[in-house]
Amino acid sequence: MASSASLYSPSYLVLLFTFVAWFAALVDAGNFNQDVDISWGDGRGKILNNGQLLTLSLDKNSGSGFQSKKEFLFGKIDTQIKLVPGNSAGTVTAYYLSSQGPAHDEVDFEFLGNLSGDPYVLHTNVFSQGKGNREVQFYLWFDPTKDFHTYSILWNPNHIVLSVDGIPIREFKNLEATNGVAYPKKQPMRLYASLWDAEDWATRGGRVKTDWSQAPFTASFGSFNADGCAGNDGACNSKGWMNQEMGSGGMSRLRWVQENYMIYNYCSDVQRFPQGLPRECSVN
Repeated sequence: MASSASLYSPSYLVLLFTFVAWFAALVDAGNFNQDVDISWGDGRGKILNNGQLLTLSLDKNSGSGFQSKKEFLFGKIDTQIKLVPGNSAGTVTAYYLSSQGPAHDEVDFEFLGNLSGDPYVLHTNVFSQGKGNREVQFYLWFDPTKDFHTYSILWNPNHIVLSVDGIPIREFKNLEATNGVAYPKKQPMRLYASLWDAEDWATRGGRVKTDWSQAPFTASFGSFNADGCAGNDGACNSKGWMNQEMGSGGMSRLRWVQENYMIYNYCSDVQRFPQGLPRECSVN
């Protein structure tokens, strides 16, 4: 039997959870024709291979994006993404849940492009009732441009968990009852993805601009699987993820990611919050 230390070693975790995420996507692969609409881009977004592949492109005139046909109030969403290769500086590939309106809720994955050979920055954020500013950033432990990897959002009444290839990287707990921090639980959200130019801030604070001689830039999406509820109907209660918790194994993997790959956490930025860190930081 493997020791507990070897079970949570980086090499073991990467191999095990990459396989699990790949196998789950293979079994439950969705169909982009049935699940999403290309929402903007004037032809720069394309659904290919009978709905098994979706590509978004960006050139100097426009980016592109898609959105899910359905809205969800809680769910487990997995999407396979292969990011823009080469010199991707200035580009952002966004993948997120969002409701509408000024008091909207939102859960973000944003991949900030970089110069060739430099790592992407995975930027995450959580908005509740219009309040965001909860940025946590990571490097990844693999090259996200070489192959598809699975990026997941678990959203239930207890917490939001963001995962990469089945490995949790961030948890945002529902603390509304105990300390009044608003939690996304009433507004249905739709899934969105886009590829767009953000050279004014995306790479090294905007110091590195987009090299348009490299355009068009293309990000690929290999599958989109959403097991969600449309509202507070009885069907939600039968879902296994509805009450899913992290568990000790999940917490160990979360700590491994945060100790080795987290590069910014708003809850550690005391200069940004001189009057005191946000209330959720004591738990999240």
